[in-house]
Amino acid sequence: MLIRHTKLGLRTKFILSLVLVTAGLTCGTLFVVMRSAEAQMQREIEEGARNAVLTFRVVQQQQQIALSRKADLLAIMAYIRNGEASTIRDASENPWQSDDCNLFVLADRKGKVVALRTTTPTFPAATAEELLRRSLKEGGKAGWWLSGKRLYQVVWQPYYADPPMNSALLGTVVVGREMDDARVTDLGQVSASQVFFRHHGDVVVSTLPAFKEQELTLRIKDGPVPEQIQIDDERFFASSVELGPGMHSDLSLTVLKSYTPLRASLSGLKHLLLALGLMAVIAGVSLVYMISDKFTRPLASLVEGVRAVERGNFTYPLGSNGGDELAQVTRAFERMRSTLQKNEARRQQLEDQLRQSQKMDALGRLAGGVAHDFNNLLTVIKGHGDLLLGRLQPADSLHTSGLQIVKAADRAASLTRQLLAFCRMQLLQPKVVDLNALVSEMCSLLRRLVREDIAFTFQAGESLGRVKADPGQIEQVIVNLTVNACDAMPEGGKLTIETHNVIVDEKWAAARPPIHPGAYVLLAVTDTGQGMDAMTRARIFEPFFTTKEQGKGTGLGLATVYGVVKQSGGCIWVDSEPGKGARFEVYLPRVEERAESGRGQEILAPPIRRTATVLIAEDEEGVRELASEFVSSAGYTVLTAKDGMEALEIAERSPGSIHLLITDVVMPKMRGPELAKKLKALQPDLRIVYMSGYLEYNSGNGQFLEEGFFLQKPFSRNTLVSKVDEALSHELEALSV
Repeated sequence: MLIRHTKLGLRTKFILSLVLVTAGLTCGTLFVVMRSAEAQMQREIEEGARNAVLTFRVVQQQQQIALSRKADLLAIMAYIRNGEASTIRDASENPWQSDDCNLFVLADRKGKVVALRTTTPTFPAATAEELLRRSLKEGGKAGWWLSGKRLYQVVWQPYYADPPMNSALLGTVVVGREMDDARVTDLGQVSASQVFFRHHGDVVVSTLPAFKEQELTLRIKDGPVPEQIQIDDERFFASSVELGPGMHSDLSLTVLKSYTPLRASLSGLKHLLLALGLMAVIAGVSLVYMISDKFTRPLASLVEGVRAVERGNFTYPLGSNGGDELAQVTRAFERMRSTLQKNEARRQQLEDQLRQSQKMDALGRLAGGVAHDFNNLLTVIKGHGDLLLGRLQPADSLHTSGLQIVKAADRAASLTRQLLAFCRMQLLQPKVVDLNALVSEMCSLLRRLVREDIAFTFQAGESLGRVKADPGQIEQVIVNLTVNACDAMPEGGKLTIETHNVIVDEKWAAARPPIHPGAYVLLAVTDTGQGMDAMTRARIFEPFFTTKEQGKGTGLGLATVYGVVKQSGGCIWVDSEPGKGARFEVYLPRVEERAESGRGQEILAPPIRRTATVLIAEDEEGVRELASEFVSSAGYTVLTAKDGMEALEIAERSPGSIHLLITDVVMPKMRGPELAKKLKALQPDLRIVYMSGYLEYNSGNGQFLEEGFFLQKPFSRNTLVSKVDEALSHELEALSV
């Protein structure tokens, strides 16, 4: 009985926990959905108001064109009848001429109204003369006339006695269309909103009831129409457009979109969501006794519903059948919406490219800093390991441990070199290279790397251009891409390496960011392997990112490829989909120079009498002591300094000459290049060796002395002593010359 009671208690606790979790998730989801729905409906209200203004603009333009045609006909009649007043009467009584026109005016060449015909008997001729005079003075051929509370869209047309010379003005005709209550109502129905025309703070004509129009006039009497306005407990979103400039520069049209449908929709949505939430809570309690798929299905449906609401929808159906004006406006809006959608997609693409570029740059700076500090530590570890091995016999029990230390340091140094390649801080030796020749020489090596179940093909491009890059680094790029492709085909497949000359235009560059238009040599590696999805493809060049099993990859292969290609002035583009393989395209700028010959034979330096004095400036104590021991063990006289200031003091106090300076590039108080220049001024025959944990040395950089040598950390005893010998041998050669 006790066991049974315990099981029941746990079940009850589980049910209560499930109810609380389900209720919490439901409330949170409802809150998110409601906020998203409110934001979406607010955007629809604003877009609807702006579209209504656009609709009015289009209708206004069409009406102006129609009035212009009728004004032209009326001007011809007036010219034929020599400006007789009967012209206006006949034109106004003619159905085809007076259709949809409420105002006809005929004036002589001085602007005096000869005849006026209107459906409004209260339109005085004096008012028409004043409005015509001001219209002619302002220029143009169309505008708006306001007489009291009556608003007209008018077009005026002068006519002459000697067409087509048009030098003798006979008079002017005016055709107008009143914007009365019926037409304003039609405009409001077309735009599904309330509209009103405003002049000098007063409402001229509107679709609002009289009491709402009075309240609106009081609210906007002394200022502009706000975007949000309350009229008789009903809230509206307002969008205004000026109908000026001209004599009615303060005449405007305002569209009011009511929030009442929004509130009704939100209320219905709220009840629906509350009902769904209650069903979810009840289902959550019941699903304790049901299988997992019945438990997750309602949640999955709810999540999909939330995602659908949160996504923007540019495919809302619009009825655009027919050939009338409204259908044309609708089709124009659909084209505008399609353009906006494309622009939004392009903007999102550019933002993604910018974020990816910023992320890769940040990773590069981080990797460079880590490699710099780590190389100082590796210099000490590897150096003391070499010293330990030099003092131990192979039979010594500690000799194996020393070997392991040196091997581990070498592996760590290899990793830092790959990091430096990614962040483009490695020292390159660029040459003009023929990629066809380089890949052909590598084919035997590549075939050994490729398994027997993979068909390997090299397709060399004809008349291939030349590129300027470090051949060794390009070989590393090809090997890394080949190994990566083989790993992506565990069950075999096809691997193809190809080269081409390509001219990248604007369209090509847009399809393959971040490449820029220009002339390139393309190196492509294509496989038929497993492929990658978009998320994996976006991260493949990040250091230490790998899809391989733990222990089967460092995640630095493609990062090294990325760094080498970037440092060589090129770019890389990847095309891959799951199950469809991958294609890596490396674009290197084409050069017109001839390819340089292969690696020449090294010229052995003449033997050096190691009696010179060497000054070592290094702020890391461990590295400084190790370098001092290496150089002194080779027979040189060694002086050490912890920074540039101390090195200058030592040089000034030294009774003899200092033949060689070994300096770190980055030091406190004074950088290595500055120290080298100051010591060079004191002792012109001084030789310089720069050392650093990453690429800060560049022979083309003005802050470094051109005759300086460069030593990459971490270094061994032999490497350091050889570099000292090489620098001093150059000094001897210069002196002998």
